[in-house]
Amino acid sequence: MSLVTIDQSGFDAAQGREWCVQLEKGDILYFPRTPIELDPEDISFLLGQRQTGSGLHKNIAYKPAADKLSGVEAAGDGASQRLHSILRRYSQAVEQFLGGFLLPYRAQWHLDYASFRPQEEQGRDLPLRRRNDLLHTDAFPTRPTRGARILRFFNNLHPSRTRDWVVSDPFPTIAPRYTPSQIPLPKPAGLLHAALGRLARAGGAGKAIPSLQRSPYDDFMMRFHNFLKENASFQAECPRLRIEFPPGSSWMVFTDTVPHAVLAGQYALEQTFLVDSKAMVAPEFSPLAVLESLTHSSLV
Repeated sequence: MSLVTIDQSGFDAAQGREWCVQLEKGDILYFPRTPIELDPEDISFLLGQRQTGSGLHKNIAYKPAADKLSGVEAAGDGASQRLHSILRRYSQAVEQFLGGFLLPYRAQWHLDYASFRPQEEQGRDLPLRRRNDLLHTDAFPTRPTRGARILRFFNNLHPSRTRDWVVSDPFPTIAPRYTPSQIPLPKPAGLLHAALGRLARAGGAGKAIPSLQRSPYDDFMMRFHNFLKENASFQAECPRLRIEFPPGSSWMVFTDTVPHAVLAGQYALEQTFLVDSKAMVAPEFSPLAVLESLTHSSLV
C-alpha cells in the first residue's frame, strides 16, 4: 500500500494504464490540488449545511441514474434544489475527468452514487457495523456489484482541516490470512443458483430476502466487511498507514481492496464508480480473482 502523488500540472493522460495498475494493486492516487473545478459559491453553500445527529444518514446521496437526492434533513425546498444541482455538477465533472484520466475504464463502468459528507467524523456515535473509524473494505448490502470493483473519488472541502485516514494491507494480502480459518470462503455460484431455483419453485421466497439475491462473491464481501470491523485483534494489530489529506485535495482508491477508516474530518464530496471486472488491467489483484483462486470456482 502506498500513496502515489500526482502533480496536476504534470500528469500525462497517456499514463492511464499505469494509474489503473497502481489502483488495482491497492495504491491510493493523490492530487494535492484537486483536478475537479468547484465553484467557490457552491463550496460556501456546502460548508453552511448541517445534518442532524440522528445517525439516520451518514451522508447526503445523489443518484445519477434517477437524478435524485436522498438523505437531506431539515432543508428548505430552495436549499434542497441547490444541493441537488451542486451534486449533479460534481458527479458529471468527476466522470468527465476520470473518463480521460483512466482511459482503460472509460465506458466500462457504472456511475454509482455521489455523496456529500457534512458531519464531523471524529467521535460519531454509530452502530459498530456503520462506523467509519474502523478499518474495513467496502461492500454494499443492497447494491451487489457481482464482481465489479468499487472505485471512489474524494474531495476534502474543509477550508482549514485535513481529512484523516488510516489504511492497511490490501485484500490479496489479508484475505488468505483469515480464510477459511476465521471466515468461511464463498460457495460456488452454481450451488447458490440451485438453491434460489428451489426457493423460487417453492413460492419465490428468494425474492423476499435481499441477501439471497447476492452472488456468492457479494455475500462474502459483505461478511468480510463486517468481519474486519468486528475483529478487535485486526483493528489493533494490523499494519497501519496514516494519511492526512489537506484542504482542497482529492484522492481515489479501490475501497473494496484497501481496508480504510476515516478518523477525523468534515465536509467531503465523493463519487463512486462500479468498474466492470473485464476492464481490469491487472485482474489478478481483484478481490474476485483472489477469491476464485482460493475456491477454485466461479463466484458470480
